[in-house]
Amino acid sequence: MAISSISRRATLVLAAGAVALSASAQTFPSKTVSVVVPYPAGGASDFVARSVQVEYQKQLGQTVIIENIGGVSGALGVQKVLSAPADGHMQVLATPMELVLAPLAMSAVKFKPEDLRMAGMIAATSVLFLIRKDIPAKNLDEFIAWAKDKEPSYGSVGPGSLYHLMGEKFSAMTGIKMLHVPYKGGGPLITDLGGGQVDVAFFPLAGPVPGMVKEGRVKAIGISSPAPHPMFPDVPPMSKHKLLPDFNFDIWIGVQVPKSTPEAVVNRINQAMNETIKSPEVRKAQEATGSTVPKGMSVAELDKLYVSEVDRYKAIFKSINLSPQ
Repeated sequence: MAISSISRRATLVLAAGAVALSASAQTFPSKTVSVVVPYPAGGASDFVARSVQVEYQKQLGQTVIIENIGGVSGALGVQKVLSAPADGHMQVLATPMELVLAPLAMSAVKFKPEDLRMAGMIAATSVLFLIRKDIPAKNLDEFIAWAKDKEPSYGSVGPGSLYHLMGEKFSAMTGIKMLHVPYKGGGPLITDLGGGQVDVAFFPLAGPVPGMVKEGRVKAIGISSPAPHPMFPDVPPMSKHKLLPDFNFDIWIGVQVPKSTPEAVVNRINQAMNETIKSPEVRKAQEATGSTVPKGMSVAELDKLYVSEVDRYKAIFKSINLSPQ
């Protein structure tokens, strides 16, 4: 009799929870929405978040705030979202670096890419090979010749980040020994590169980078795409260099939520973000820094894309032969 009573109470509790989730989904968003950027302010991810904030807020019909939570190669911000209620009011603006590479590269990171779900895609871009302005090199050949008897430092946004992997791959393919200098985010890294505190960096063509290159504060001597970018037609694809065949990398950024978020909430976020990226102001802001804004994708399309991208980045990590830290 006691067991039966406990069972009935448990059933009622579960049913009440399901009803609450359903009601939450129908009224979402019912309060301020936090979008976590897993890096300090000033980097490419932060730029993307702030460029969509006003329009995204308009589409959701609720206040949207940006929270910068840097650390552990972006995993700290992702973990905060996973630890919050899965009701859509806390989202993370993330890339494959935090979602896929950080869990593979660092044993301290306990979440898996499959713990999250992509609710909206915002932009994609290529990666530039940047060097400090006073290095006497105008192209890859001159840089390799300069660096062969040195140990240049290269910055990244943390161990296991795409830029860390690209640095290790570049080092292995060219035979140049390089010193990895991890940062908590792209903002501090690009500031130090512009100030000459670090020698080189792989950095996305986004945020403050195009302006810094055009102003001569840093030099771009290669790009990780198969063809030159229209913004910098004189910067050659790195994969065309004899030592760097197939050196092609890109990066995308989107809004992620915990996988247990109610379907109705995921669909609402998806709808709002798809409308956000249609905005001429949003598209102009992204394209002005070299990023490509995709057409809106449904939740089903994003689910399929996310699975394929997780597999692709796992393969990239495996190809580098980097041991977890």
